[in-house]
Amino acid sequence: MGVGPSFLREQEFVVHGRPLRAGMGRPTTTDDGWWLAVLWVTDGDEPATFRSVGPLAGPPPEPPLLRLGPAFAGSLSGMILEENGRLSIRLGPAAPPAEPGRPWEMPLAVRAGFKWEPMRVATMRPNEIADTVLAAFRRSVEALARP
Repeated sequence: MGVGPSFLREQEFVVHGRPLRAGMGRPTTTDDGWWLAVLWVTDGDEPATFRSVGPLAGPPPEPPLLRLGPAFAGSLSGMILEENGRLSIRLGPAAPPAEPGRPWEMPLAVRAGFKWEPMRVATMRPNEIADTVLAAFRRSVEALARP
């Protein structure tokens, strides 16, 4: 899976002593109000894997998106619209794992979709929203390293 140029300046961070960079593609908004973007992490010039940022003791039994999702939603607390008692967030892998039984070995790239709380984002410019999402993604990836 190749990684193209990031829509925003990539955010640098360190996990397990390794320098990484988080980036995102240009976001779009659907007719029904979903804000969509692809987000990724690179290790040098190569895509990182979820395993490379997972706990050093080994990957937990649950798939990485089950850990990433709550951390990501929490990092965007107050911005995500709540509909029918559920937060309007969708996450999916940008590329499937080579081996279905080994989801931590897949590239660390996700398709993310959100519906925003209208009053909260009304005062934000589109680039501010994108920057907030990228920072939340980076913090959520950093949290994957914790057991």
